[in-house]
Amino acid sequence: MATFKSLGVSEEFLKALKEVNIVQPTEIQERAIPFLLSKGSDFIGQAQTGTGKTAAFGLPLLHRVDPKNKNVQALILSPTRELGQQIAKQLFKFTKYSEKIYTEAVYGGARIENQIAALRRPTQIVVATPGRLVDLLDRKAIDLSHISTIVLDEADEMLSMGFKKELDNILKRTSGTRNTWLFSATMPGEIKQIIKTYMAPDAYKVEVDKDEIVNASIEHQYMICDASQKLDALIHFVKVQGEKRGIIFCKTKAAAKLLAQQLISKNLDVDAIHGDLMQKERDKVMRAFHKHKVRVLIATDISARGIDVANLAYVAHYQLPDQLEYYTHRSGRTARAGKKGLSICFVEPQEVKRIRQIEKELSISFNQAG
Repeated sequence: MATFKSLGVSEEFLKALKEVNIVQPTEIQERAIPFLLSKGSDFIGQAQTGTGKTAAFGLPLLHRVDPKNKNVQALILSPTRELGQQIAKQLFKFTKYSEKIYTEAVYGGARIENQIAALRRPTQIVVATPGRLVDLLDRKAIDLSHISTIVLDEADEMLSMGFKKELDNILKRTSGTRNTWLFSATMPGEIKQIIKTYMAPDAYKVEVDKDEIVNASIEHQYMICDASQKLDALIHFVKVQGEKRGIIFCKTKAAAKLLAQQLISKNLDVDAIHGDLMQKERDKVMRAFHKHKVRVLIATDISARGIDVANLAYVAHYQLPDQLEYYTHRSGRTARAGKKGLSICFVEPQEVKRIRQIEKELSISFNQAG
């Protein structure tokens, strides 16, 4: 059985990994780390959400950085502020016992002047959302001429959020001697186009559970209820879950807001995130959820991008998503880090055919809940 030591991770990082309870490498870590530590070439990693991709690229990246060189040497692009902050926090924890390596996270929704000031300090790794990075480049507030590695994390989510133009802009500006490491749960046409345009033809590719698009540790259920019964069915389900935490998905902001009001009126411990929230309001809701002050989070597909909360017992689909890949991303919020999870859909009778379609296209099977 592989260990981080046998993969080539150095002693100073092993000690930090043990401290944050990362002991047994996941499959993507086992297959990516030795290659990224030893080879200076482009890399494509396809693996589901929640399989430990941050350590898979983060540890080799930290080995590559020269702590004595104060220039930005690596760039990590992330679809959302939350995921960017999370990556920066994890890299900071990994470097607890190593020579100091400075990471700065930059993202929209925060004052750009503060981020510009922070970047004037020695910074070796920048974690950025695409839109904010383009703003910083346009203001000449960041110098990427010394980077040797660029990581595209959750690349499919960046594209589905409409960042294609920004990615093209950044990749064009940084082309040259850098290596590109791309990580994605799915490989739609736009991702293949980025690979073809900006990456070496011989880029090394690792596919983890390619035929298993959705995590096998997730149990899939559906409950049939008429439109008039749906709310009561959801309330009953949440109450039965007791102290377990989960996310309930709606398709629209209006539906998420209404559902939150309805569940709060039944004295359920819920809150909602959606596009109408100011960034500080969203941060407040997410802090409460992380600290277990809120047990259930109601979210739209867009607002949930980049959320990574440990130990979520279930994901409930109050409204089925329009796009198949949204089902993959939604259900991938549970059963992370080797744990089991439940993904349950509340459907009206006419929607059962959509469940059959999801089963067929994702090669999964649903059980009907009573």
